[in-house]
Parts: sequence; C-alpha cells; structure tokens
Amino acid sequence: MDMKLEVVVIPVSDVDRAKRFYADLGWRLDVDIAKDDQFRVVHFTPPGSQCSILFGRGVTTEKPGSVQGLHLIVSDLDAAHADLVERGVRVSEIFHDVGGLFHHAGEEGRVSGPHPARSTYGSFASFSDPDGNGWVFQEVTARLPGRVDTYASFASSKELAGALRRAAAAHGEHEKQTGQHDENWPDWYAEFIVREQTGGK
Repeated sequence: MDMKLEVVVIPVSDVDRAKRFYADLGWRLDVDIAKDDQFRVVHFTPPGSQCSILFGRGVTTEKPGSVQGLHLIVSDLDAAHADLVERGVRVSEIFHDVGGLFHHAGEEGRVSGPHPARSTYGSFASFSDPDGNGWVFQEVTARLPGRVDTYASFASSKELAGALRRAAAAHGEHEKQTGQHDENWPDWYAEFIVREQTGGK
C-alpha cells in the first residue's frame, strides 16, 4: 500500500502574518477556512510539491516556531537562493556541512559555500518564517536509488532551464574531449537530463 506524506502542520502565532509570508514565497494557497474564532485552517503547497503545509488556529498544540529542519529539494540552489532574496526573505548564505552530504542541527558544522564537489545532496541554504519555523533548501541533482519516481520531472521552467544549462556545460566538455562537434545534441541533452534525474540509471 502506498503511503504518501500529504500535510505537515506548522505552528504559528499570527495566522494572517504567516499567510502573507507563505503567499509572498509564491506558494499556492489551497484552503483558508474558518469555522469560528477558535478554529481556522490555512493550507499552502510549495511549487512542484506533492506535500503541503497547514497552519491556523486550533490545529496544533505545538509551540509557534518549534518545527525545524523542513527540507525543500531544489535542482538549482543558486536560483532558489536568488529567488528568496528577490522576494525580500532573509536567507542564509549557501553552505555545506563539515561532515559530508547531510547537515548538523541548527548552524553547527556549517562551512561557507556549496559542497566543494557540488555533490548532489551536499549544498544547503536556510530560512525561517516569522515565527521561526525553520526551512532548509537542499540541492539535489541526482536522486539516490529508490528516490526517483517523484522527482523525475520539473516543477517549473526555472528548474528545466537549470537542467538544460547543466546539460549544455557537460556537452561542451564532451565535445572538447572528443574533439568533434556533435550534431545530435538534443538526444545527448535528453539522455544527460534523464540520467541526472534518475541517479545515473
């Protein structure tokens, strides 16, 4: 039986302020329903995500700002970082972890700049909503085995453009190494992008 994570509940202190913040991120507002003064549900979905967030009144007993380490997977961290800056969101510098492809809690073990080899899963940037609920961008350009199906497509034209740029750079290196101009570049690009999306399979 498939089990798909559908909703993550985010505890907030000011529902309208949180709603403005997530709307300003460009996330899709799915629901805003108030039954009475004690119960309200607001539901947003990040672009390309199959999982949504939910906040409001009477939906959780957790302390506002207590949710940390929510990961948003992006294929182009530089573009995602620039997009948040353009939207006026305070976002950390791009960083990698001293220990490898996953990062420690909080800001422990952070090293400035992307992963030295720009390894998939290895580069991050973080930001918080107005209550302090913590989000992390993680750059994934090739999925680990078993994690392919959900991410074998592009959520936006920016993500596709990023994949095309990476394919163009790799194809340029390929032509330098072979010393030949490859007229069949569309097929080469397609194979490169599919291989990247499926972890080399």
